[in-house]
Amino acid sequence: MVTPVALNSRARGLQEHNIPMTENSRPQPPVAMTIAGSEVTGGAGALADIKTFTSLGVFGSLALTCIVAFDPENDWAHRLTPVDQETLAHQLQTISAAYDLDAVKIGMLGSPATIHTVAQAMTDLKPRHLVLDPVLICKGQEPGAALDTDQALKAEVLPLATFVTPNHFESLSLSGMDSIDNVADLKEAAKRIHDSSGATVLAKGGVRLSGPDAVDVFYDGSELEVLSEPKVGEIPVSGAGCSLAAAVAAELAKGAPEIDAARTAKAFVSAGIRHRLDSRLPFESLWQGGFAAES
Repeated sequence: MVTPVALNSRARGLQEHNIPMTENSRPQPPVAMTIAGSEVTGGAGALADIKTFTSLGVFGSLALTCIVAFDPENDWAHRLTPVDQETLAHQLQTISAAYDLDAVKIGMLGSPATIHTVAQAMTDLKPRHLVLDPVLICKGQEPGAALDTDQALKAEVLPLATFVTPNHFESLSLSGMDSIDNVADLKEAAKRIHDSSGATVLAKGGVRLSGPDAVDVFYDGSELEVLSEPKVGEIPVSGAGCSLAAAVAAELAKGAPEIDAARTAKAFVSAGIRHRLDSRLPFESLWQGGFAAES
């Protein structure tokens, strides 16, 4: 049994995260689902998404699409194991039946078959907020398979998204531009992606653009805003893209306007990079606890 003092303390914490209360005053967090692959070290993918949801006061559920394990005896090469389509469909069915989802985030899908399964489920579900991290190139795939995956994602999932968070490479692919070399180019890419998809766009420049700041561009068809934070080094950090999209989904699930969700997600990722984790992996990993540690 929860004592009144404990309940009030929990309630205050939930109110700080804009989490609604039920009629009987029992705290009820928003619920979000991530559809993503597991990167087993915990730095990126589904584990990063769930940690981000939890850090921002949202209950997270997971439909697993694949498992990515590195090979430490072969230069940490990617080893990808897909989840079969029946199992994936069962996960999506269970989660959708169990909860009234406040937001859905889609990450790595990995194959045209998985994309089709997810697209069918999202077409039926019609989530209010569908945040797509458009992983166009799936590491470990043959070039032909990667191209098929890219084309299927653009054709079947992108039109369903309400919010999309492409990185530099993905912004090039989705916008059709030959190069994105500065903030003006990134603004143009964001506008083109919105015009072609109808989704709100947070186009990530990150460390790919020169200058002292990591710059992203938000565009929803009317409002355009440049989000900027000082760079922490010049090397990309694992989990930044996954955590950004998950943070957007979490904030939208809590009822935040899209531009506010983008601003919070940018701050969340920047803090996570400042508190990044070193390891024997050939990259550093974002820590989703960094935002809370700085609050």
